[in-house]
Amino acid sequence: MLLKDTISAALEGLKRSRMRSLLTTLGIVIGVGSVVLMVSIGASFERFIVDQVESFSGDTFEIHAKGVQDIGKDVLSITFGDLEAIRNLTTVKNVSPAIFLTDRIKYGREEIAPMILGTTKEIFENWSMKAGEGRLLTDEDDKGAKSVVVLGSQAAEDLFQNENPLGKRLTIGARKFTVVGILETMGSPLTAELDSMVYVPFSVAKAIKGRTTYIDYIALQSISGDNELTRRDIVSLLRQRHNIDNPEDDIDKDDFYARSLEQAMEIIETVTMSITLFLGLIASISLLVGGVGIMNIMLVSVTERTKEIGLRKAVGARRRDILIQFLLEAIVLTLIGGIVGVIGAVSFGYLISLIASKFLGDLTYALSIQAILLPLITAIAVGLIFGIYPARKAAALQPIEAMGYE
Repeated sequence: MLLKDTISAALEGLKRSRMRSLLTTLGIVIGVGSVVLMVSIGASFERFIVDQVESFSGDTFEIHAKGVQDIGKDVLSITFGDLEAIRNLTTVKNVSPAIFLTDRIKYGREEIAPMILGTTKEIFENWSMKAGEGRLLTDEDDKGAKSVVVLGSQAAEDLFQNENPLGKRLTIGARKFTVVGILETMGSPLTAELDSMVYVPFSVAKAIKGRTTYIDYIALQSISGDNELTRRDIVSLLRQRHNIDNPEDDIDKDDFYARSLEQAMEIIETVTMSITLFLGLIASISLLVGGVGIMNIMLVSVTERTKEIGLRKAVGARRRDILIQFLLEAIVLTLIGGIVGVIGAVSFGYLISLIASKFLGDLTYALSIQAILLPLITAIAVGLIFGIYPARKAAALQPIEAMGYE
């Protein structure tokens, strides 16, 4: 029997039971669609997060004591001596120290409690921030311990509403400050915290906090062109100064964190990829369920078409022809289901990205050819694997017994 006749017979068998074929492919549609949707949405959000992080300079480093991220709890280990030693490294530039304040800010009847950062002018370059109105902090502000303040865009809006903040006097704790600048909006949920922050000269924060030994945070940029080399320089210096014996480079033994934004991006990519794969694996269960559905329906089809199979064998169809026919039916069902699932997932994923963009900003729908081909190939494999048993059962039928089946 010619292959084209076998293919024709397979397609004819599917046409005769259109409703059954439709219901059979539904599980595959859901399975393939779920996998494509999960993977593509995961890739879209990964790309979005990486783009947001890349808006900062990739060679920016942050150094802080372990636990300092709990604002208000002075878990300290980075000293002014460490700061000066880091400034003397030949692989770094734009070293900007910071001290966190937790005072409330008042203007008229309005009152807010933002994160207040006492820092130097270099922090704005390190964090890729620009003045939208007025100016940024200067060396003169720090040297003269001037009572000036730069507001994040959201902090300015919360405190001054529709009033222009420039030149206005506000109160931080018990001290009066003059607003000299408002930062441009960073415009992303991931950088919203920066929009809500308030910046004062480092020397002023140092005096308010009464700090003479410790600082909370250091930001800097690498000039070596090799972030790993810069990281090793910083870590080696701090371990030496803090008397930490750590030849295994085990960060758990350190009393500080030192990492670049490039490292942060790698961590983000690893985490989002793991989540995407996990969701994809969960969605793949639908494919297996669809495969079981294919097998059950094909077994029913074999039973219903027993006489037909016997007749075909009686007129010359070989065991192999019957086997190929039923395998083709299973593969065609899964392939059609896979194609419909891909089309549905791509359409739905694009719609989700459009809706999410309204809230998150520029979210590009990321769809790779691999995200389409892999589920399709898997669907075909599912059809092949779960179609083998019904196909072999059909091929094993004896012509005389099959033709006499009631």
